[in-house]
Amino acid sequence: MASISSFLTTVDPVLIVLAVLAVLFSAWLVSKSNKASSQLPPGPCGLPLIGNLASLDPELHTYFAALAQKHGPILKLQLGQKLGIIVTSPSLAREVLKDNDITCANRDVPNVALAVAYGGSDIVWTPYGPEWRMLRKVCVVKMLSNTTLDSVYALRRHELRKTVGHLYSQMGSPVNFGEQIFLTILNVITNMLWGGTVQGKERDKIGKDFRKVISDITELLGTPNVSDFFPRLARFDFQGQRKKMANLALKFDGIIEEMIKKRMELDEEGDESKDFLQFLLKLEDEEDSKTPLTMTHVKALLMDMIVGGSDTSSNAIEFAMAEVLNKPEVMRKAQKELDEVVGKDNIVEESHIHSLPYLYAIMKETLRLHPALPLLVPHCPSENCTVGGYTVPKGARVFLNVWAIHRDPTIWENPLEFRPERFLGEKWDYSGSDFNYFPFGSGRRICAGIAMAERMFMYSLATLLHSFDWKIPHGHKLDLAEKFGIVLKLKTSLVAIPTPRLSDPKLYQ
Repeated sequence: MASISSFLTTVDPVLIVLAVLAVLFSAWLVSKSNKASSQLPPGPCGLPLIGNLASLDPELHTYFAALAQKHGPILKLQLGQKLGIIVTSPSLAREVLKDNDITCANRDVPNVALAVAYGGSDIVWTPYGPEWRMLRKVCVVKMLSNTTLDSVYALRRHELRKTVGHLYSQMGSPVNFGEQIFLTILNVITNMLWGGTVQGKERDKIGKDFRKVISDITELLGTPNVSDFFPRLARFDFQGQRKKMANLALKFDGIIEEMIKKRMELDEEGDESKDFLQFLLKLEDEEDSKTPLTMTHVKALLMDMIVGGSDTSSNAIEFAMAEVLNKPEVMRKAQKELDEVVGKDNIVEESHIHSLPYLYAIMKETLRLHPALPLLVPHCPSENCTVGGYTVPKGARVFLNVWAIHRDPTIWENPLEFRPERFLGEKWDYSGSDFNYFPFGSGRRICAGIAMAERMFMYSLATLLHSFDWKIPHGHKLDLAEKFGIVLKLKTSLVAIPTPRLSDPKLYQ
């Protein structure tokens, strides 16, 4: 997320306009802020009109954690006209995501997200109700079930083997691991989506086009927008962000339209190859008089998988590799386990991953220290509710600082240490039932893609650690510093040198 201070500098004309308009609704702001103020959580004082916007730190996860140390595990921030509520304890997270699950099951949709998510028709932003439940069923029960994921394993495998071959050609030379793993995961996802629809150079070109669009979309989603802080002014789009996102959405939609057209043509020809697009189009044809899956829903679900899945998985894998490189003994243990289960005269298959408890522990410890969405996706109560004895008003933006909870020293021993062993023998999972550890969220809006994310993380990391030894180039320093955004990233992309460790060069082909 860009810094709030730079945001204020770049939109001076907007602030001038706001200052003029302030006279028109200042009375409304005063009455709103005074109403039931004693029932609201504590929080820092803000400035007239803009509230706490000027004091926000761009690293929101650490800034919110520091505020919690001063104001308590639930606090408020006035973000222009929007009220932000920050929750930083397991017990209060439980109140939001379990006790008030239905009330807090909606999202506070960013203005630009409406432009790119087909008006909010995707599973991330759709309000809780019959339409969302239909989309959730399509994702979890049908599209991302273990049976369906098994059916497209060959598509995942093909892309990962291509990456292994590329890294083998670069052996002994530094590679940008962050960039390489992002491209790999993106290609894995798009190959699962329509791997049977396009082939060869055409598929590579589509992947390249998507990389640029995704980069621009995620940047816009992470840029502070006056339309979100002052919703009454959203129709003016003072920063032009809605217009920029609409243009990107057109490019995205154009690629999706072309894929759908090609898939329909192949289906008419009796093509028997399998991919997610084929699966979704068959569901779209099924009759459901109550909540039908429309073509708009199909496009929105594809968008969720491409934009959401590529960034979250690739950054989590990059964090894991960086932490493993920082602790050589962890790499040795992981490779020993892989050698015992897979052997050095074989390659990793997805069927191996359930026999790799130490690698699972590495994944869980990575998601503890570096949760992909450090504040999850903010919730938005559909009516007033009570959390920690305080009123959380209808329409507030509720942030759950899972990053801070995962580093709480009253919960975790030596919380800043990367120690996978803490997850060995423990029954920690991703169900969201334990609010000491819930990297994928909890309740009705828990991440729908957990099964796919788990497979991609485990299969990718297992393959890369089994196929290669890794080291930091001479003169380079390993930097584990984080950069806050929609998805948590390394501030400095990981650069490392791969060295083949398998017995037969043919295993890299």
